[in-house]
Amino acid sequence: MSENQSIKFEIATPERVLFKEQILQASVPTQAGEVTILPDHIPMVSILKPGVLDIRLLNGETVLMSVSGGFLEVLKNKIVILADTAERAEELDEQRIKEARAKAEEMHQSEQFKDDVEFADLAVRLEKELARERTLSKWRKLKGLQKK
Repeated sequence: MSENQSIKFEIATPERVLFKEQILQASVPTQAGEVTILPDHIPMVSILKPGVLDIRLLNGETVLMSVSGGFLEVLKNKIVILADTAERAEELDEQRIKEARAKAEEMHQSEQFKDDVEFADLAVRLEKELARERTLSKWRKLKGLQKK
Protein backbone atom coordinates (compact mmCIF):
# COMPACT_ATOMS: atom_id res chain seq x y z
CA MET A 1 0.00 0.00 0.00
CA SER A 2 1.42 3.38 -0.94
CA GLU A 3 2.19 6.01 1.68
CA ASN A 4 -0.52 8.41 0.47
CA GLN A 5 -3.27 5.79 0.93
CA SER A 6 -2.66 5.45 4.64
CA ILE A 7 -2.60 7.66 7.71
CA LYS A 8 -0.31 7.60 10.74
CA PHE A 9 -2.52 7.14 13.78
CA GLU A 10 -1.75 7.47 17.47
CA ILE A 11 -4.00 7.50 20.53
CA ALA A 12 -2.61 8.20 23.97
CA THR A 13 -4.08 8.59 27.45
CA PRO A 14 -2.29 10.06 30.47
CA GLU A 15 -1.28 6.49 31.40
CA ARG A 16 -0.02 5.08 28.08
CA VAL A 17 0.11 5.10 24.30
CA LEU A 18 -2.80 2.80 23.54
CA PHE A 19 -2.38 2.32 19.80
CA LYS A 20 0.09 3.55 17.17
CA GLU A 21 -0.09 2.29 13.59
CA GLN A 22 -0.62 3.14 9.91
CA ILE A 23 -4.35 2.93 9.12
CA LEU A 24 -6.82 3.43 6.26
CA GLN A 25 -9.33 5.61 8.11
CA ALA A 26 -10.75 6.53 11.50
CA SER A 27 -14.23 7.60 12.59
CA VAL A 28 -14.05 9.78 15.68
CA PRO A 29 -16.81 11.10 17.99
CA THR A 30 -16.36 14.89 18.23
CA GLN A 31 -18.46 17.64 19.80
CA ALA A 32 -19.58 18.60 16.28
CA GLY A 33 -20.59 15.01 15.41
CA GLU A 34 -18.83 11.92 14.12
CA VAL A 35 -15.96 12.70 11.76
CA THR A 36 -14.42 10.14 9.40
CA ILE A 37 -10.83 10.92 8.54
CA LEU A 38 -9.35 9.56 5.31
CA PRO A 39 -5.92 10.10 3.72
CA ASP A 40 -5.31 13.73 2.68
CA HIS A 41 -7.93 15.03 5.15
CA ILE A 42 -7.68 18.74 5.86
CA PRO A 43 -5.86 19.71 9.05
CA MET A 44 -8.17 20.18 12.03
CA VAL A 45 -8.38 20.24 15.81
CA SER A 46 -11.49 19.13 17.67
CA ILE A 47 -12.77 18.22 21.11
CA LEU A 48 -13.78 14.58 21.55
CA LYS A 49 -16.98 13.52 23.23
CA PRO A 50 -17.59 10.11 24.80
CA GLY A 51 -18.24 7.53 22.12
CA VAL A 52 -16.97 4.79 19.86
CA LEU A 53 -13.71 5.23 17.95
CA ASP A 54 -13.76 3.08 14.78
CA ILE A 55 -10.37 2.45 13.15
CA ARG A 56 -9.84 0.59 9.84
CA LEU A 57 -6.43 -1.07 9.54
CA LEU A 58 -4.44 -1.56 6.34
CA ASN A 59 -5.39 -5.26 6.29
CA GLY A 60 -9.11 -4.36 6.38
CA GLU A 61 -9.66 -5.28 10.02
CA THR A 62 -11.55 -2.97 12.35
CA VAL A 63 -10.36 -1.86 15.78
CA LEU A 64 -12.98 -0.39 18.11
CA MET A 65 -12.26 1.70 21.18
CA SER A 66 -14.32 3.54 23.74
CA VAL A 67 -13.17 7.11 24.45
CA SER A 68 -14.46 9.35 27.21
CA GLY A 69 -13.31 12.67 25.80
CA GLY A 70 -10.12 14.48 24.92
CA PHE A 71 -8.67 16.16 21.84
CA LEU A 72 -8.20 15.25 18.18
CA GLU A 73 -5.55 16.74 15.93
CA VAL A 74 -5.38 15.95 12.22
CA LEU A 75 -2.23 16.93 10.37
CA LYS A 76 -1.13 15.96 6.86
CA ASN A 77 -1.84 12.21 6.88
CA LYS A 78 -1.44 12.00 10.65
CA ILE A 79 -4.05 11.66 13.40
CA VAL A 80 -3.19 12.25 17.04
CA ILE A 81 -5.76 11.66 19.77
CA LEU A 82 -5.09 12.68 23.35
CA ALA A 83 -7.89 10.94 25.23
CA ASP A 84 -8.96 11.39 28.83
CA THR A 85 -9.55 7.63 28.88
CA ALA A 86 -9.67 5.06 26.11
CA GLU A 87 -10.14 1.31 26.09
CA ARG A 88 -10.02 -1.24 23.31
CA ALA A 89 -13.33 -3.07 22.90
CA GLU A 90 -11.80 -6.45 23.75
CA GLU A 91 -10.55 -5.03 27.09
CA LEU A 92 -14.02 -3.95 28.23
CA ASP A 93 -15.66 -5.87 31.07
CA GLU A 94 -19.44 -6.03 30.64
CA GLN A 95 -20.14 -6.66 34.32
CA ARG A 96 -18.02 -3.69 35.39
CA ILE A 97 -19.79 -1.46 32.83
CA LYS A 98 -23.23 -2.54 34.09
CA GLU A 99 -22.25 -1.90 37.71
CA ALA A 100 -20.78 1.53 36.97
CA ARG A 101 -23.80 2.53 34.89
CA ALA A 102 -26.24 1.34 37.58
CA LYS A 103 -24.32 3.28 40.24
CA ALA A 104 -24.33 6.46 38.12
CA GLU A 105 -28.05 6.10 37.38
CA GLU A 106 -28.80 5.45 41.07
CA MET A 107 -26.85 8.56 42.08
CA HIS A 108 -28.69 10.56 39.44
CA GLN A 109 -32.06 9.40 40.78
CA SER A 110 -31.36 9.78 44.49
CA GLU A 111 -29.00 12.71 44.98
CA GLN A 112 -29.85 16.29 45.54
CA PHE A 113 -27.14 18.12 43.67
CA LYS A 114 -25.35 20.90 45.50
CA ASP A 115 -24.52 22.66 42.26
CA ASP A 116 -24.40 22.36 38.50
CA VAL A 117 -20.81 21.04 38.63
CA GLU A 118 -21.86 17.91 40.53
CA PHE A 119 -24.70 17.33 38.09
CA ALA A 120 -22.40 17.80 35.09
CA ASP A 121 -19.82 15.41 36.59
CA LEU A 122 -22.46 12.72 37.02
CA ALA A 123 -23.78 13.26 33.49
CA VAL A 124 -20.26 12.84 32.07
CA ARG A 125 -19.75 9.61 34.06
CA LEU A 126 -23.03 8.22 32.75
CA GLU A 127 -22.18 9.24 29.17
CA LYS A 128 -18.80 7.48 29.48
CA GLU A 129 -20.47 4.23 30.59
CA LEU A 130 -22.99 4.43 27.75
CA ALA A 131 -20.10 4.88 25.27
CA ARG A 132 -18.38 1.80 26.73
CA GLU A 133 -21.62 -0.20 26.32
CA ARG A 134 -22.00 0.92 22.69
CA THR A 135 -18.38 0.02 21.94
CA LEU A 136 -18.74 -3.47 23.43
CA SER A 137 -22.03 -4.06 21.62
CA LYS A 138 -20.61 -2.94 18.26
CA TRP A 139 -17.49 -5.08 18.75
CA ARG A 140 -19.55 -8.18 19.58
CA LYS A 141 -21.70 -7.64 16.49
CA LEU A 142 -18.57 -7.18 14.35
CA LYS A 143 -17.02 -10.39 15.73
CA GLY A 144 -20.28 -12.37 15.57
CA LEU A 145 -20.29 -12.91 19.32
CA GLN A 146 -23.49 -13.38 21.26
CA LYS A 147 -24.22 -11.37 24.38
CA LYS A 148 -23.67 -13.38 27.58
